[in-house]
Amino acid sequence: MKYIIGIGGVTNGGKTTLTNGLIKTLPNCCVVHQDDFFKKPDQIEVGDDGFRQWDVITAMDMESMSNTMKAWMENPVKFARSHGVPLCSAPEESNPDEQTHILIVEGFLLYNYPPMLDVFDKSFYITIPYEECKRRRSTRQYTVPDPPGLFDGHVWPMYLKHRREMESSGLHIECLDGLRSKEEIYTQVYESIQNNLLNRL
Repeated sequence: MKYIIGIGGVTNGGKTTLTNGLIKTLPNCCVVHQDDFFKKPDQIEVGDDGFRQWDVITAMDMESMSNTMKAWMENPVKFARSHGVPLCSAPEESNPDEQTHILIVEGFLLYNYPPMLDVFDKSFYITIPYEECKRRRSTRQYTVPDPPGLFDGHVWPMYLKHRREMESSGLHIECLDGLRSKEEIYTQVYESIQNNLLNRL
């Protein structure tokens, strides 16, 4: 069985922390990080707000990301082995192709790219309030540092715009409170996934 989990949400909400926790405990689990598909800085347009448009879907090579996900869908065993993901040791007579294989797709604009909306078996979205998001963002070191005013002038307005788009997409998304502890968020998501998987068997 193949099972795809989406972990979306606001910048600095805890998506990667949650993903890293799940990778350690879910069997045969691979991950695709949306951040790995950003275009080069010279390909990022400057918008009317005066900032490079990092927080929009066109800042990423979504076709390449989709192709990476398709490669996993076509052959999760081969994908896992080529990415150094250990597969569960099962009884000798069992075939790795017959086991459950999980792909976590993690990113801040997962649910704003229509061609990908129907691939998720379970979708999560982490939210945190403006003040906490701004505080966390100010403590992060990025390869391309945030210019002054970027958060209020671009990052937060784009988050609100994309969240409205996501909410109108009709996709069933389980929202997570990013102010809760890492352990509480992980437990909520892990139990939700396990229940969902059991219902599919």
